Amino acid sequence: MSTIDPRRQRRILAILVVSAVLIWIDSTVLGIALERLTDPVDGLGATPGQLQWAVGIYSLLFATALFLAGALGDRYGHRTVLMLGLLIFGGASAWAAWATDPVALILARAAMGLGGALIMPPSMAIIGWTFPPERRAGAIAVWGSSAGVGVAVGPVLGGLLIDHFWWGSVFTINLPIVAFGLIGAALVLPNPRSPQRRRLDPFGLGLSTLGLLGLSYGLIEGGHQGGWDRWQVWASIAAGLVLLAGFIFSEWREREPSFDPRLFRNRRFAAGNFALAVVFLLLTGQSFYLAFYLQGARGMSALSAGLMSLPAAMGVIVGSQVGARLAARFGVAKVSGTAVFALAACSAMNLLYDVDTSLVWVGVVGALVGLSIGMTTAPTTSAVLATLPLDRMGAGSAVNNVLRQVGSVLGVAILGTIVSSTYQHRIAPSLVGLPDAAGTSAEATRHAAATLGRPELVKAANDAFIHAMHTAALVGAAIVLVGAIVLVLAFRIPTPSQSPDPQDAEREPADAGRL
Repeated sequence: MSTIDPRRQRRILAILVVSAVLIWIDSTVLGIALERLTDPVDGLGATPGQLQWAVGIYSLLFATALFLAGALGDRYGHRTVLMLGLLIFGGASAWAAWATDPVALILARAAMGLGGALIMPPSMAIIGWTFPPERRAGAIAVWGSSAGVGVAVGPVLGGLLIDHFWWGSVFTINLPIVAFGLIGAALVLPNPRSPQRRRLDPFGLGLSTLGLLGLSYGLIEGGHQGGWDRWQVWASIAAGLVLLAGFIFSEWREREPSFDPRLFRNRRFAAGNFALAVVFLLLTGQSFYLAFYLQGARGMSALSAGLMSLPAAMGVIVGSQVGARLAARFGVAKVSGTAVFALAACSAMNLLYDVDTSLVWVGVVGALVGLSIGMTTAPTTSAVLATLPLDRMGAGSAVNNVLRQVGSVLGVAILGTIVSSTYQHRIAPSLVGLPDAAGTSAEATRHAAATLGRPELVKAANDAFIHAMHTAALVGAAIVLVGAIVLVLAFRIPTPSQSPDPQDAEREPADAGRL
């Protein structure tokens, strides 16, 4: 039972929400700048592959460093690690804002991912140590609503800044938030730590990072300029999978692993995390291609495109609050399961998008996507965390967050690559006699059309991109549908060690997660 008075609990939660908003802003704000970054004059002249890396490397470093963050928090105190993360995030944001080439931007985004990883697990752990079990689910729901705030604020402010300043100004949003978070953390947050000083795991960190890098490199490069015919692409994918398998094996043999694969013996823990991973896969992958749809195919300004994210953001906020209450009454299987099925349907609705689709309809679908994500994330996260012992909250919550970020990495790599490769195949007949560079992306084709005075290429580029987007949307819907089925089956079918009622999972004592 927490001994912290309710007034201080509210202040603690406010600081943690602000810190989490920072992470969500940067998971979305770059999407508004993608179109501008392809411009060789006003941007960095980035290629589609470089943009996939700029988006994906953030989640990749976020995912792998989470293994380290939980252990550091348990050892040195979660407030200490959170403040270190804020410092790194602020410095990397300044670096990204004034990057002079795509490589510098990618490296800065990697550093931001590292900083974000040091913020997330300490936040979850501090909530676990601050709030008693009967109030923890509500606190997690409020904290989870920061996703909606970040998704709303990031693109709108980013679009406003890009329309009036240089592309890098989108990263200056972070600087005052970092300053506020540092001051608030120093004055308000407790600094809980585990009574057991677990050893750090640099070997596991290296294996997981290199494994995800290899897998992502193969998937991203395979989608560009006939990359699937190159042996290096397949070798990279194979090496990544081998390294990730080695990581799981090495963690399995550890007495106190940073990423404990034994937790996945618990069917609900495994299924809940899998469902969250595929939800974030769709969210990130869809955000990537919709940025080019709105600003490229539809020709919207950065601010207008940013405003189109508001319905989804409001949906996340409402869904986070409503989902937690409904799950407490009807159970995770019915609430989160229905929400994930709805998310798959929303992805399929992208098939109705073309260059003339009503923006009202696009906004309605966006709101449904946000509502589905909110109603999935909060109750599923609460049910998953209910399997964790309190003294493993830091490292255990890292597992939950790692798989979300792995989903984000794969979302950009898989869906982004599907869009790229499908586009290149579809546009090829319209570009006979033109340089290969004209077909690398819709932006490159439009640039060639303007340079050569061939407006018919613009329509061809838009048609090819819409087809590629539809293909990615179908694949995303199928993946999420699998996640929905897995989630419902796991929470509806009782196991010998679990209550048949999904609502009971959130009321189990902390030590029920010991496996």
